[in-house]
Amino acid sequence: MSISPSSSVQAAREGVARQLRELRQDAGLTVTQLAAKCGWHHAKTSRIENAKTPPSTRDIRDWCDICQAPARADDLIAASRHAEMLYTEWRRRVRTGLRQLQDSYVQLYRSTGVFRVYSPTLVPGLVQTEGYASALLSTNARLLDIPDDGAEAAAARVERSQVIREPGHRCLLLVEESVLYFQLGTAESAAAQLGHLLSVGALPAVSLGIIPMATRERALWPQETFHIYDDTLVSVELLSAQVNITQPSEIGLYLKAFERLRSMAVYGADARALIVKAIDALG
Repeated sequence: MSISPSSSVQAAREGVARQLRELRQDAGLTVTQLAAKCGWHHAKTSRIENAKTPPSTRDIRDWCDICQAPARADDLIAASRHAEMLYTEWRRRVRTGLRQLQDSYVQLYRSTGVFRVYSPTLVPGLVQTEGYASALLSTNARLLDIPDDGAEAAAARVERSQVIREPGHRCLLLVEESVLYFQLGTAESAAAQLGHLLSVGALPAVSLGIIPMATRERALWPQETFHIYDDTLVSVELLSAQVNITQPSEIGLYLKAFERLRSMAVYGADARALIVKAIDALG
């Protein structure tokens, strides 16, 4: 099974590109002729038609006018904007601060009945302590070269995460065992985070699964960190961006992957034993 987190984005871009290409062809224009009428190099037309470069609003309007199809412009502009919204660079999302980014998720969290989260590298945000979250978010701020409001953002993340204690929500969390050994912040904050996992893992609405490092013949190799909100949205976290997936067939693929990963995890007393082992390893 191969999951490409950017495939929804590319498919949306290709849909817009295909429609623009068909408009040009229906108008009887070559790539070079359209470019000349638009006042740009013919290579730009090729890049747009091959979904290599997203067209601007002005590009689409000029294209449709020249192809004598101005009525198509608004729909194509909306489709192009949707395609670009699927892929959001972290730098663009955090321009107003990390605290604001945390707050932007509140409505989505409140409207979600079932959270499914898989993480091969970090404790999921829904069960992070303030100390762990602060260390993580401050590290992100330094990487992105933005003002560090990690402490305020961490407080907002913890407050937002109280949703898992409210009626009507269920959280299925999966982590690789190695997550328990990646230390963020001080040894004390790492120990506090592991202790918190022991507590939240016992909540009735939380299922915490840990995939042991000693697992043989894995049903699926480690994937990117991804969140599934009910069965309507998947967000995949990359180093530079977040990819939002809404295509039903791709959501189904992530649900299938999640179940395969779950089949390898241990729960309950076995999961707690792995957490205690990691706490002991802190010395």
